[in-house]
Amino acid sequence: MNSLEGRIVAITGGFGSLGLATARVLAKRGARIALIGRSDRAEALPAPLADAFVVTGIDLTDAQAARNAVDTIVKQTGGLNALVNVAGAFSWETVADGSVDTWQSMFDVNVKTALNASKAALAQLSAGEGGRIVNIGALAAMKAGMGMGAYAASKAALLRLTEALAEELKDRGVTVNAVLPSIIDTAPNRRDMPDADFSRWVKPEELGAVIAFLLSPEAQCITGAAIPVTGRV
Repeated sequence: MNSLEGRIVAITGGFGSLGLATARVLAKRGARIALIGRSDRAEALPAPLADAFVVTGIDLTDAQAARNAVDTIVKQTGGLNALVNVAGAFSWETVADGSVDTWQSMFDVNVKTALNASKAALAQLSAGEGGRIVNIGALAAMKAGMGMGAYAASKAALLRLTEALAEELKDRGVTVNAVLPSIIDTAPNRRDMPDADFSRWVKPEELGAVIAFLLSPEAQCITGAAIPVTGRV
């Protein structure tokens, strides 16, 4: 299970439920983890992330901040082999009653962060063998429901970024893929939907395992893909 042995993986949104769960899965497979977060983190990281490198106070909507984060990781770890763009947000509101500003906000958090982080990492990912980028999309990118317009549109834009970047990088040996979860079984989602059947949702560790596969040598022939990870939703 150590197919990622020695690989240096940066994870944006690294302190959220999915970011930490993914980091644990990758670390167990031998990866060296660098976590990028917007806020400071006072509490200790859970095992097996005690040795993870942490970069805090990073606003990835700022291109220079993204470059600074990647430069810091490279200086401290000696390189970068893969990037997992977890940073993002969700907003539910109808078009009729919602704000136009929400559309811009969703684009900034769900697309611009991934764009800036990817651009900052391209030189390093292209320098070695088997560079990887995995973006966290959403099943809603394929079909939006009521109140999902701004969120779904931003995740659809992230898919187009994934496809375009995959074409751009395929001759440099870097793959770019996206995973499309349905509902992830996190504490906030349970609070928002207390009457749901949580067993039908995707556990963060399960999504992390799919991401681990896409980062592995076994997935070297997969690029530009949008992979649904839906559980039983």
